[in-house]
Amino acid sequence: MDWSDTYEIVDNLCEKFPDKNPEKLLFIDLMNMVTSLEGFEGKEENCNEKILEAIQAIWIEEKD
Repeated sequence: MDWSDTYEIVDNLCEKFPDKNPEKLLFIDLMNMVTSLEGFEGKEENCNEKILEAIQAIWIEEKD
């Protein structure tokens, strides 16, 4: 899994952090959560605000 695998990332985040509210997360916390996922191989330096916004938006959508 890499930064471009947003839907797979969100699926894993929903599974690993079911009680987290994605609307309340700081981007640094979201980045740390993503990099902690099993099978995630992306590098922090390849992450940016646009990627984190996309992950957050999909996660919010999934929670609703």
